Amino acid sequence: MELSEFSIIERFFTSKSHKHSQVQLGVGDDCAVLGMAEDCEWVVTVDTMVEGVHFFPNTQPEFLAHKLLAVNLSDLSSMGARPVAITLALTLPAFDEDWLQRFSDRLFQLTDRFEVDLIGGDTTSGPLTLTLQALGLVPKGRALCRHQAKVGDLIYLTGFLGDAGLGLKVVQGYDLEDSQSVLKRFHCPDPRVAIGSIILPYANACIDISDGLLSDLGHVLKKSRVGANLYWEQLPLSSQVRSYIYETNDWKMPLNGGDDYELCFTVSPENQQRLESCLSEQPVMCSQIGVVEAGDALFLTKSGVRESVVATGFQHFG
Repeated sequence: MELSEFSIIERFFTSKSHKHSQVQLGVGDDCAVLGMAEDCEWVVTVDTMVEGVHFFPNTQPEFLAHKLLAVNLSDLSSMGARPVAITLALTLPAFDEDWLQRFSDRLFQLTDRFEVDLIGGDTTSGPLTLTLQALGLVPKGRALCRHQAKVGDLIYLTGFLGDAGLGLKVVQGYDLEDSQSVLKRFHCPDPRVAIGSIILPYANACIDISDGLLSDLGHVLKKSRVGANLYWEQLPLSSQVRSYIYETNDWKMPLNGGDDYELCFTVSPENQQRLESCLSEQPVMCSQIGVVEAGDALFLTKSGVRESVVATGFQHFG
């Protein structure tokens, strides 16, 4: 049986309760109503995923729901914000009850995990397109931005680099004996929500790795009008990525591969000890991978040789 737009919203995307006191009115009216937390500012981000551009046709709806929410929460984390609410816009080619149930079940699993409220959105017909907006709170004047890296800052990265890029290669046909972990990293990234809040008092600049380390770090360097030197031997690479590099000699893949959604941030040397002390209690490892330098160039030191590198990460219309 076909359902109307409003029936789909009511059946699959209406939450019965709110997790945040800021959410005064959610799904079901013309607009949501949010209250303002004292001494805080709203941080807002939005991402769109289009079939055939951001994901392959017939990708499981669970993966789509997970990634759509995760990439937005990752953006909030890169600003040091605590996630509060999301809005969701779905463009669907047809009504598919099973697809909608699986998509909404996974979406609400993650909103429950990260204590986020779904407060509104839209549903239309057309080519499969998913858009999610996320809203978070950060202490007033404290949001982490791209333009605040300083010469001498140490560059840190959470987690491992290149696993999602390797997962994409597996989807495209690369034969990897043990592929489950990299496929999970590609389909279901884990946003570093807790880390974003922890580094807020210590970090100067931050960005999440969506289009590749070189590309995204390059945004920080450009905005901050500085350069950097990365150390190849200090990059956190999993055993699967190291094996891939050994087999293919494609050592640039983890530098340019996207979809890792790890946090890359800079910290002054004076804050290094306090930062590492706080991070030592977290289950996610953080590695120092380089240093911010004067100038406007990005270098990589590999096997004792320092060379300039150019980002070739993913770009729309590139």
